[in-house]
Amino acid sequence: LKDLRQIIKKAEIARQKSKKTILFIDEIHRWNKAQQDALLPHLERGTIILIGATTENPSFEVRSALLSRCQVFVLKSLTEEGIQQIIKRTLADPKRGLGGQRINMSPSAIKLLARLSNGDPRTALNVLEYVSQIKTNIDDADIQEAFQRQHLFYDKDGEEHYNLISALHKAMRGSDADASLYYLARMLEGGEDPIYVARRLIRFASEDIGLANSRALEQAVAAYQACAVVGMPECALALAQAVVYMAKCKKSNQLYTAYQRAAADVKRLGNLPVPLHLRNAPTDLMRQLGYGKGYQYSPDYNYQEKQEYFPDKLKGRKYLL
Repeated sequence: LKDLRQIIKKAEIARQKSKKTILFIDEIHRWNKAQQDALLPHLERGTIILIGATTENPSFEVRSALLSRCQVFVLKSLTEEGIQQIIKRTLADPKRGLGGQRINMSPSAIKLLARLSNGDPRTALNVLEYVSQIKTNIDDADIQEAFQRQHLFYDKDGEEHYNLISALHKAMRGSDADASLYYLARMLEGGEDPIYVARRLIRFASEDIGLANSRALEQAVAAYQACAVVGMPECALALAQAVVYMAKCKKSNQLYTAYQRAAADVKRLGNLPVPLHLRNAPTDLMRQLGYGKGYQYSPDYNYQEKQEYFPDKLKGRKYLL
């Protein structure tokens, strides 16, 4: 904040001279709440023109008050063809590139490097620089070895993490087993914690399958246990088995929607008193107060008793529609 105050002071002086100040903040998502909030009054007064750059989704990482005062421009990844051009220029430029090192790189290796860079020229150049320090004749195998697992763009703390788990969930819900396997592989090969995936499968088994196939929950729990016992890479197939099972199961969200309705009643009505006849009466005083009075023990009535179990305000309520 000290640096920001100094910048604002200079910007205010410039404003008095009818000059505008552009403040560029790279990786603005790394600014905390207090730092971002400190920008607001200066934006509103027109003291500065703010340009913030971020590789994260601004909806999650930038304060809503700040975001509402900005216009968002989405910069898309470069195409593979565009990255190939950058690679070729780097290989040819003797001053700003590797032209002075006489690097020979096969056309297929250039295409492979561009593809594995996932639209990020910085990744392509970093890998190229690394390989060029080891070899002057670069082929596909050299690029593959340099990338290893890095070519799978996956940030466990970023937007792509949520994009992929969302895609996996929706593919299973839509009964597309093949797409489900693909998104599972994207996550696991990218370094996702298998326990996290297994936890999501447990949720899915109850939310999207539920009473349509109660064995789905058993499969999900078994996959979770397998992950805990053997870990990666061995547990990948256990997760794959569970994912395919989930995708192929008959689906029902009846349980999920029923619980949502019950939870809504709890939030709306608060702590309604439990009917007296449903309360335990372990003491004489409780029995004198009517606890348990009139309760019909289900086995004595062949489970056909006519008895109210809801609080008075919810009598007759139905959640499982």
